[in-house]
Parts: sequence; C-alpha cells; structure tokens
Amino acid sequence: MGEEQSGPEQTGPTDAAARDALLASVYDELRLAAARLLRRDAPYLTLQPTELVNEAALRLMKLDRMSFADRQHFFATGARVLRQAMIDAIRARRARKRQRPELAGEVAISAQGEAAIDVEALDAALVRLEAASPPLARLVELRFFAGLSVPEIAALWEESESTVKRRWAAARLWLAAELKD
Repeated sequence: MGEEQSGPEQTGPTDAAARDALLASVYDELRLAAARLLRRDAPYLTLQPTELVNEAALRLMKLDRMSFADRQHFFATGARVLRQAMIDAIRARRARKRQRPELAGEVAISAQGEAAIDVEALDAALVRLEAASPPLARLVELRFFAGLSVPEIAALWEESESTVKRRWAAARLWLAAELKD
C-alpha cells in the first residue's frame, strides 16, 4: 500500500540541466536575434540586446515544468519569449512616458522601413493567427521576432525553402488583412 513514488523529483534535475544546456547552446543566436529586432524594429527602446535576451533567458528558466523536444523547439520557444519580453518593454515604456498610444509601439516591419506597424497590434494578430494556424504563427515569430531568414527557417524545420516561402506568403497575407486598419 505504501509503494507510491513521486515522479517529478526524479526527472526535475535532468530536465533543468537539459534546459540549461539548450539555453547555453542558443544564447548567442537569441542575442543576435534580439540585436536585430531592437535595431530594426524598436530603436526608440532604451533596452539593450543583452538585457532583452537575459530577460528572455530568465523567463525560459521559469518554465521548469516544460520539457523541450529538441533544439528547434527550444529556439522557437525562445523566439516567443523574446516577443513577449519586447511587448512588455513597449508597454512599460508607454506607461512611463505616457506617449500617444498610436505612435508608441510603431516599428518598421521591413528592412527598408516602408511600412510601420504597432507591435501590440501585431501581437494581438499573432494570437488570432495562432488559433487559426499555429505553424504560421511560429513562422511569423521566427521571421519577425527572431529575425531568421527563409533559408534559416527551412534548415531549422528541415523543410524546403519553397515550402517555407509559401507559408510565409500566406502568413503575410493573413496579417496584412488583420492589420490593415
């Protein structure tokens, strides 16, 4: 009767060690992604790339009950956490500065700076896209928030570039329709 065993204690330290090893292996890539993201899309934030990626790392460390299938899964989660950390930084800046809401979160979505987009509106659209198509939402996170190119995503997902390009085109069309206001 007294033969019950506690399972979480047996796998907890191993999961934490695996998570820490994965974090160490992708930290530099996440820092480069944060630098691209802040340089391209949020130059008005006083946040440094190291601060953003460290915030993301702390948030990843708090996911102690989550297990990661592989490096790809961990990096995708890291991209999502970077997105959330940036959104939180924009909201905190708005609260401190009390800027006009329609301007505070705007960032350039293209490298040429052709179109501006409110990052909070993009975040809300991504939540809706995730409900409709989780893979397309992941793709947008990797392209926009992690700054990965189509070939990098194709390699990460082990898919052809043409498949990733088709999905990217579909995601862009969907987002354009959602964000046209």
